[in-house]
Amino acid sequence: MPKTQKKKPILILQFRPETEVSDSEFQAFLKYGGLQPNEVKRIRAEFKMPEINLDDYSAVITGGGPYNVSEHKKKPVQEEVEKNLFSLLQKIAEKDFPHLGNCYGFSAGVVACGGVVSKKKYSEDAGAVTINLTEEGKKDKLLRGIKSNFRAFVGHKEACQQLPPGAVNLAYSSTCPFHMFRLGKNVYAAQFHPELDYSGIAVRIEFYKHHGYFPPEEAEALKEKLAKENVSEPMKILKNFVDIYYRQKEK
Repeated sequence: MPKTQKKKPILILQFRPETEVSDSEFQAFLKYGGLQPNEVKRIRAEFKMPEINLDDYSAVITGGGPYNVSEHKKKPVQEEVEKNLFSLLQKIAEKDFPHLGNCYGFSAGVVACGGVVSKKKYSEDAGAVTINLTEEGKKDKLLRGIKSNFRAFVGHKEACQQLPPGAVNLAYSSTCPFHMFRLGKNVYAAQFHPELDYSGIAVRIEFYKHHGYFPPEEAEALKEKLAKENVSEPMKILKNFVDIYYRQKEK
């Protein structure tokens, strides 16, 4: 009898230099994607972005991180990482390869594909906001079964000012008009965090309280405030992505 062909793993690219935060993000991708460690390939690319052969993977998930793509003066390590990351994201767009970018992965995808990101407007402090699906978002396969309005955790000093050519806007908040987009049929990115629950954002508040996302003296009060939030809908997007592109379940 012929051997059953083994599924190609999902590539998870991460850009967080703090190991505890990176591990927390990775575990959230596994938990809410319904994934086992042997079903993914994890690469921490915050200091070195290796060559990636897309033929080795079923899909790609890019995570968040403290980098800002719109910084005018970047450290050499960020410039090197982004040169290789942007090249990969351009290949992903050209091939219409399954991809889900998150936060930094969103900003990198916008810039790599010809859009505009800056700190000019639309930034959002660390916290929770209401995400609204556009009419296109309500019809999109990745967002089927997702409520048209839901709470999600955010925190970004830069934001998309103009989507890449051909991109479809799928979601927005009252303070940020571009929270999720699709390129082609299979390339997605979200400014909000589909993977982030309260325990995850509490870890990030502690590690990033001196990074300008909020006044550091407000860290404990912010954690107490966010503990009261009901954030559960965004994680379904991550599960849908895995179901469609790895489990190959029709949506």
